[in-house]
Amino acid sequence: MQQSDLGRYSIGIGDRFGREASAQLRALELAKQNGTPITPVWNKSYREHSIIGTKPADTRRAVDAAVRDMHWTDPYFMDADHINLKTVDLFVPYADFFTIDVADYIGGKAEAADEQAFFAAARKLPDRISVPGLRAPIEVTDATLGEIARKYLLPVKEAGKIYRHIREQKGGSLFVTEISMDEALAPQTPAELLFILFAIAQERIPVGTIAPKFSGDFLKGIDYVGPVDKFAAEFEQDLQVIAHTVKEFGLPGSLKISVHSGSDKFSLYPVIGRLIRTHNAGLHLKTAGTTWLEEVLGLALSGAEGLRIAQSIYKQAFERIDELSKPYETVIRIDRKHLPLPQTVNGWTGDQFASALRHDTKNPSYNLHLRQLVHIAFRVAAEMGDTYHQALIRNRTVVSGAVTENLWKRHIKPLFMS
Repeated sequence: MQQSDLGRYSIGIGDRFGREASAQLRALELAKQNGTPITPVWNKSYREHSIIGTKPADTRRAVDAAVRDMHWTDPYFMDADHINLKTVDLFVPYADFFTIDVADYIGGKAEAADEQAFFAAARKLPDRISVPGLRAPIEVTDATLGEIARKYLLPVKEAGKIYRHIREQKGGSLFVTEISMDEALAPQTPAELLFILFAIAQERIPVGTIAPKFSGDFLKGIDYVGPVDKFAAEFEQDLQVIAHTVKEFGLPGSLKISVHSGSDKFSLYPVIGRLIRTHNAGLHLKTAGTTWLEEVLGLALSGAEGLRIAQSIYKQAFERIDELSKPYETVIRIDRKHLPLPQTVNGWTGDQFASALRHDTKNPSYNLHLRQLVHIAFRVAAEMGDTYHQALIRNRTVVSGAVTENLWKRHIKPLFMS
């Protein structure tokens, strides 16, 4: 099946409460005006919908309304983020981008017939595969193929099952397929990624983006934690493997890498930007929950009412930290000793609150522990219901300005335009 065209660059933009799509489009208009078109993809997971009490239909309505209001005429997509067979049907009528998350299947046992078919196909490959740019050829041995099959064949087969289910449900409608393995325990080696893509090709999945695992920690709301040079080496190898497999295995020519994990990857943007330009490669980036954080920041700056709501969100998050942290235990690193007490935060001005929350490592007031806590506290805002939504409406100018500035100045410019 032919897939929709994402273009060379695309960006996954979360909008937890469905209020910021127009502000996000303003940032993408600035990119286009500066010569770099980027396709927006609004992503929201089943877990986020469940916590907030929304449905995929709500996201579709909000996105389509913003596109109309902003007179956006370029392509745009809605992502069924991190779906599986249990959750995908809720998204099928509304989404045209599907992030198939199969990390949980890594290491599972594939059917014997599937293993035999994989071995039979792979043995037709050369004994040594030379990938331009890699220092050494990839050896195709029974031991290598056996290890790949034990770790990654079942995830690929599951991805094929989900893809075909979506295709059947969507009829003739085009959609983008992303396969996500970024939540694996360890990064995929170049050989592993090559054979994963080979298996995807054998499964006849017209994959649009692939999200591999990288070294280091991609935590919620804060910068990458780890050796940037090691990430750079892995990222470049992945680009080289993807380019080779597109040519050799018949995968879509538009296939590109997706960098998904975490929300803010500022220290990586110069490296990613340089390498995608060096290799003339595409990129899909997910920014996850940064928009929600900018809503809270904008409320804090907007005046007394907004500041009180921001302070209330922090107070409740502080008191409910164990509950809020549980779903995100592996992707947050909050040192509670560095969290200010709610009574301290209640005495802050809007500027003080914003300085603590805004991701600006040059500002001595920036508090990455507070930022992570607020990042996972969107459940608190959801429980506020109309109080929170009406505050966003009444303080629209400041809030939307914060959303646009964050996406444009902190994500798009340093990554795509430096």
